[in-house]
Amino acid sequence: MTDVRSRGDTRPAPLPDPRGPLSAAVTETLRGSRQCLPPPPADAYGDDLHLTLHTLYELHYQGLDGVPDDYEWDPDLLTLRAALEDRFLGMLRTDAPIDASTTAERALDELQLEPVGEDSGSLSQFLRNHGTLDNFREYAALRSLYHLKEADPHAWVIPRLRGRAKAAMVAIEFDEFGAGRADEIHAQLYADLMTDLSLDASYGHYVDAAPAEALATVNMMSLFGLHRALRGALVGHFAAVEVTSSPASRRLAEALRRMGAGPAAVRFYTEHVEADAVHEQVVRHEVVAGLLADEPQLDADVVFGIRATGHLEDRLATRLLNAWRNGRTALHTIGTARPLQVHPKREMSQGG
Repeated sequence: MTDVRSRGDTRPAPLPDPRGPLSAAVTETLRGSRQCLPPPPADAYGDDLHLTLHTLYELHYQGLDGVPDDYEWDPDLLTLRAALEDRFLGMLRTDAPIDASTTAERALDELQLEPVGEDSGSLSQFLRNHGTLDNFREYAALRSLYHLKEADPHAWVIPRLRGRAKAAMVAIEFDEFGAGRADEIHAQLYADLMTDLSLDASYGHYVDAAPAEALATVNMMSLFGLHRALRGALVGHFAAVEVTSSPASRRLAEALRRMGAGPAAVRFYTEHVEADAVHEQVVRHEVVAGLLADEPQLDADVVFGIRATGHLEDRLATRLLNAWRNGRTALHTIGTARPLQVHPKREMSQGG
C-alpha cells in the first residue's frame, strides 16, 4: 500500500497491493483498465481469494479511494464475487460441519466454556499472560479490519428479521453505534484505542498487513450479511461474538494494563466487558430465540454461523500464536507490505 494518509483522514481506503493474478486483475479493473478476470483460485483460504473478496466487499461499505461508486454493481465483478463466495462457503460447510443433534441453544452453551491451560489456543489468554506490546499492536492492527466498521455487517440482517428478533437486534446495534453519540460509536472507540497504541487509525490502513486468516474472518461477516439466505448464519455469528466477547475483553483489558497502555486503549475493552455481558443475554433470549420462534427451520443455519465463526477464529489464533511464540511477526509481509511502523507518543512498558 503506497498511499500515506494522515490520522483522521476520511477518504475511503486505498486499493491494496495484489497478492496473485486474480487480485491483480481486479485491482486493474477498478483502476479503469478492465481486465480478463481469471477463475477463482483453488485455495479457498488463500491470500489471492480473500484479498479479492475483501476488495469487492469494500465496494459495499465505504468504497475504495479513486474507484467510482458504479463498480459496486458491476455485473462482471458480481459474477466473480459469487464464484469466490461459493468456493469459500463450500469450504466453510466442509470444515465447520453440524449434526442433527446440535441445536442453536446447545451450540451457544458450548461457547461459555472458558479456555483452560497455556496451550488452549486463546489469543486473549496469551496476550494477558505473555504477550508483548508489539504483539498487541499487531493484534489491534489486524482486528481493525472489522472494528473500524464494527456492527456494520450485522446491520444488513435487520430488514430480514421481524418482531422480537428485529427489536432486540436494533437495540444491540443502537449501543454499538454509540446510542446517538458519535464519540461513543464503537468504531470510534477502536480508533481511539489505535491512536493510544500509536497505530494509524485510518479506515483500511492495515489491509496489506493482514494475512488471509484475518481477511477471512471479516469476509465471512460480509458474506453472511449480504445474502438473505444466510440470515440465520449471520445471527449465529453475531451470537457467537456476543457470547464470547465479555470474558475475552476482560482479559485483553488486563493485558493492556500490564503493558502500560493508555486509558483510551483500555477503555475499548472495558466498555465491551459490561455491554457485551448484557448483549449476550439479549442476543440469546430475544434475537436467536425470536428468530427461531418465527423461522424454526433456520436452527441449523444458526449453528453453522456459530461453528464457522469458531473455525475461522481458531485458524487466525493458530497463525498469530505460532508466529509470536517463535519470535516472528504475524503480519503479512510478502511483496510491498511492510511490518507495522510504530510512532511512539509515550513510553510504554514491553510486557512479558
